[in-house]
Amino acid sequence: MSFFDSIDSPVETDLLVSFFDLTNFIKITNSHSGLELFGLLSDFYELADQIIRECDGRIIKFIGDAGLIVFEPQNADRGIKALIKLQKKAEAFFESRKVHTRLIVKAHFGPAACGKIRSGDGRRLDVFGETVNTAATLASKGFAISPQAFRKLSAETRKIFHKLTPPVTYIIANH
Repeated sequence: MSFFDSIDSPVETDLLVSFFDLTNFIKITNSHSGLELFGLLSDFYELADQIIRECDGRIIKFIGDAGLIVFEPQNADRGIKALIKLQKKAEAFFESRKVHTRLIVKAHFGPAACGKIRSGDGRRLDVFGETVNTAATLASKGFAISPQAFRKLSAETRKIFHKLTPPVTYIIANH
């Protein structure tokens, strides 16, 4: 059982929190029927969930063309690598379907309230707090992580990124 599955009551814990978002979504929406869009996003969500779960992460929610993802602190390095893989696989996925979009990814590390919240007849996992807001508002045109997330990475994984200032964020090299 994973940490996320074992939560019975809300806890504050350090997490790697990430948001992703597709570019040009309004154009995609305008050029696809509702059912085509539903099928496209359903297939993409399945791909995203598989990649994130392989690295012990959890997709908290999909929000149309966007999503919120979390990883436990000990999986921060694996989580960043999973997010990089997700971005690359998303590019190939949408290119194969002749959909012109890119996946924008942002990640931050810090404390967040994590727990199961009432939703209809059941409960679902959710996260709240400043760390979530910081991840959501990082500036990115591709893939960016905060200094706090960067400090959780191995020396090898850090080499993937270049420092961008001000404010300090880290972006994938050659992106």
